[in-house]
Amino acid sequence: MTAGAAELAAVAACFAFDGTLTSAAPLGRGHIHDSYLLGFDAGGARRYVLQRINTHVFAEPPALMHNVARVTAHLRDRYATRAGRDARRRSLSLVATVDGGHVARDAVGGWWRAYDYIDGSVAHEAIGSNEQARSAARAYGEFQRMLADLPAPRLSETIPGFHVTPQRVRQLEHAVGRDAACRAARARPEIELALAHRTLADALLARHRAGALPERITHNDTKLNNVLFDAHTDEALCVVDLDTVMPGLAAWDFGDLVRSCALAREDSADPGGVELDLGLFEALLRGYLEGAGDMLTAAERDVLPLACTLMAYELGMRFLTDYLNGDVYFKTTHAEHNLERARVQLELMLAMERQARAMTDLVAALARERTAQPR
Repeated sequence: MTAGAAELAAVAACFAFDGTLTSAAPLGRGHIHDSYLLGFDAGGARRYVLQRINTHVFAEPPALMHNVARVTAHLRDRYATRAGRDARRRSLSLVATVDGGHVARDAVGGWWRAYDYIDGSVAHEAIGSNEQARSAARAYGEFQRMLADLPAPRLSETIPGFHVTPQRVRQLEHAVGRDAACRAARARPEIELALAHRTLADALLARHRAGALPERITHNDTKLNNVLFDAHTDEALCVVDLDTVMPGLAAWDFGDLVRSCALAREDSADPGGVELDLGLFEALLRGYLEGAGDMLTAAERDVLPLACTLMAYELGMRFLTDYLNGDVYFKTTHAEHNLERARVQLELMLAMERQARAMTDLVAALARERTAQPR
């Protein structure tokens, strides 16, 4: 529900903004939070982003914002020590509330937060070039590396079990057995394909339990449009949407970035012809390895292709489960929307399985290339 001018003015008064409020308008097309761009006159124009937090998705806003505050402060400190890097444009900056906190409540109990607006930045919904893809991947790799030395304690899990894929299998099996929307018969081929791949679900977590893959701080929603680019140079500037930043596996972020960038449209009614562009994969891989630098272990690097397949499988199951449950989680525009989405993701999974050897060879080749470079 869009907030009115009086409501926004009342919420804005809870934050330590500079100047006098002059304008407020809805911002972006986000599916989770309600975002607004606020204009202020502070002897010059200032802009801020004000967001109402979706408490159906994030039930504990104070814990969520404690994570975000720690992450943004650490990133700003890290960027501030690097010559020629503008920390204000490289990391989000929270605006404190008037009582020194990071989150405010409105008159009806809603939770709000605010950020400095990053001027001269744009977000892209689809890949425009391989160089753009490489730049975005570099930003995500650097994001992980910058947070590798975040001091204890461990970040909170804002969505527990988010990438615990065996749990997604169990949820699918439960949805099939329950068949709440009487749709299982129409989705039988997709159900059989998904459940035939159930051994894939634990592939990364088993390595983690064995000690081969370390826990990292990960973004967990690595879409292209969660990176801001410089409007003039098209260089990736800043990773945004930090609500799912929490403990995870490095490969999850890379895999989900490849998965999301591989498809021009996730909502196609016809999944035929879904393939992975190896040129795009190489660009994403180069950028990610450049950004992550020496943070990654050999074992983490080696599972990057597997993570791509796993992320397509996981999202395919999530769409399919929601379809069987009657479309209770994802927004849909028609009755078969989630089934169509599931088909696309599962077809991408199969395409990645076909390309697994080529993807693995590219990882090995780039690893050798990086090793040969002078330090």
